Amino acid sequence: MNPEILKLARVLDVDPARLGYLADVDQGEVRLLREQMTTTLFDANLVVLERMALASRLLPAGVTAKIAEKVFGPLLCARIAGLVDVSRGVDVAKRLSPKFLASVAAELDPRRATSIITRIPVATVVAVAEELTRREDWITLGRFVGHLPDDTVRRCIGLLDDAGLLHTAYVLDDRSRIDHVLGLLGDDRLPALVRTAAADESLWAPALDVLAHLNEARRATVRPLLDELPEELRTRAEAALA
Repeated sequence: MNPEILKLARVLDVDPARLGYLADVDQGEVRLLREQMTTTLFDANLVVLERMALASRLLPAGVTAKIAEKVFGPLLCARIAGLVDVSRGVDVAKRLSPKFLASVAAELDPRRATSIITRIPVATVVAVAEELTRREDWITLGRFVGHLPDDTVRRCIGLLDDAGLLHTAYVLDDRSRIDHVLGLLGDDRLPALVRTAAADESLWAPALDVLAHLNEARRATVRPLLDELPEELRTRAEAALA
């Protein structure tokens, strides 16, 4: 299914199949709709959220973290994250469990909290990535790739098996980064991805999307593998690489 429909379904908390009527709509327009809906959701009750963010500054970071996990929950924390002072947000985030942070990440609009995300210790980010991988939450992983330094991205996506990497690449917010992200993992990973997709028809759409976004040098490494693919996939792969 169209990756933008999958991400929109996440925002609306509905089964992607219910949005199948958007399949023929330009992906860019679906993305714009998703971003507009995300903005509307995050700006709802903004005044109250701003007051809560200010009030959190009055408490020690450890107490705020405990209240966040036990009282506020992931959704409310995600709404407040972009409103708190950066240093304060980082201090609180470091005290939250990776499991809770993974749940917050699933609700968060990373565009609103990039300054905090990039300052969280790498070990914490990797632990959150491990939890998201365990949950097979590829959409959340894909949304954060564009907001992390390359070394952190390398460590996080290095946790993924071939299928997980294909699913994550398929839902990256910034499609132009697909080639760059694959380049962080070394030249031997791409042939493995192609062979994994060849054995699992459910991975064909993500694999073809990855191929379509490769630079010419990496396309050249894939072309010798085409003869190994099933006929239908080979034909579609040739078109993606053209």
